[in-house]
Amino acid sequence: MVSPHEYARSQQPAFLEQLKELIRIPSVSTNPENAGDVRRAAEWLAADMRRIGMDVEIVDTPGHPIVYGEWLGAGPDKPTVLIYGHYDVQPAERETGWDTDPFEPVIKDGKLYARGSSDDKGQMFAQLKAVESLLLSDAKSPVNIKFLAEGEEEVSSLHLGEFVTANRERLKADVCVISDSGILAKDQPSIVYSLRGLTYMELHVQGPDKDLHSGGFGGGVHNPAQALCELIAALHNPDGSIAVPGFYDDVLPLSAQEREEIKKTDWTEEEWLRITGVPQVWGEAGYSLRERIGARPTLEVNGLLSGFTGEGAKTVLPAKAMAKISCRLVANQSPQRIYELVRDYIAQITPPTVRSEVRLLHTGEPALVDLNSPAIQLAITAYEKGWGKTPVFVREGGSIPIVADFQRELGLPVILMGFGLDTDGAHGPNEHFDIEMYYRGIDTAIYFLQEAAKL
Repeated sequence: MVSPHEYARSQQPAFLEQLKELIRIPSVSTNPENAGDVRRAAEWLAADMRRIGMDVEIVDTPGHPIVYGEWLGAGPDKPTVLIYGHYDVQPAERETGWDTDPFEPVIKDGKLYARGSSDDKGQMFAQLKAVESLLLSDAKSPVNIKFLAEGEEEVSSLHLGEFVTANRERLKADVCVISDSGILAKDQPSIVYSLRGLTYMELHVQGPDKDLHSGGFGGGVHNPAQALCELIAALHNPDGSIAVPGFYDDVLPLSAQEREEIKKTDWTEEEWLRITGVPQVWGEAGYSLRERIGARPTLEVNGLLSGFTGEGAKTVLPAKAMAKISCRLVANQSPQRIYELVRDYIAQITPPTVRSEVRLLHTGEPALVDLNSPAIQLAITAYEKGWGKTPVFVREGGSIPIVADFQRELGLPVILMGFGLDTDGAHGPNEHFDIEMYYRGIDTAIYFLQEAAKL
């Protein structure tokens, strides 16, 4: 009798080579030139799922394909686990700071360097290899498995929400698990139980109908670039809080239990200065660094554009100015309502000397998981068995909008089980995934599926 864990250990070299093969496909979803590669990655993944005995369909969308596979051999009276991941990746080019070809995996110091190694091919593949270990070992899976992999996560999951809404019955499950996050340290697993949502906007300010000579008109025309800066400055209070009326109305207060959990993983000021390189800590008073990042909403300026920015001098008074603005939102906040509050406040404070417009680009819902849910207890046990240590709980400052879709449309508890590290360099040059973490992740995912039989 070969157990799933024995099977996984015996297949480690093969699992690593398979991951390398998938990584070599440059499935960059944001670049139209890579559309064929994205489909090729979907077909490769579907073929691997079929090989281990799953029923698989490649679902075409107006964008990139969704790969859906299922194994329902445990029976209708057994629990079902929905596993989600994404096979698309961020752009990567050697000249942007990579030491090696980003799509040719290289192993250095026990780490696999390549685009997608951690985000999210490596972590998603750890889940699939856990499924393989259950299906092809002598034990078989004690739960039914549904596996959903998309090719558009890096472009805001443009079509996955529609698929989920249209396939509620097909995707019905008892719990959903996602490995697209990080843990605190190699020797300290953690569970993300909260993700922030997103409202992304552009603020446009228009002054004169065309650019003007600053010598001939400066002093008599309110410069749109200056007006834009004045508007942006008015969006925050001196203490770092957001000045938009009503912005915090729907924010759920932190419980004493949550604050105690967050305190376990907080940064010291010295650590924060070293990590960020900033000269001093900044942010909303009355909250720790971890709380500011995971439990409080933010309003950030992501980009500014106005006037002449080339080499040398051009004394222009620009006709217009634009800022990209994002709001990270916490549980119970509505992205649409936040957009309306920001829009209305900017309209109220815009001086009569210029015209302003706030345009909504896209949104994502925040998500929160009950720390005391049975599904969370399964994840705790799985980490304890796979990692040998009890995980701590953290709130994540980033966004995975599909989590809220799963909660809302499918009524599912969603568990975020990361196997990578925050230092893996996701989205940046020299992204990597610790090979030991890959193997531990497979083991932990097997334990989770075994524990899920208790649901």
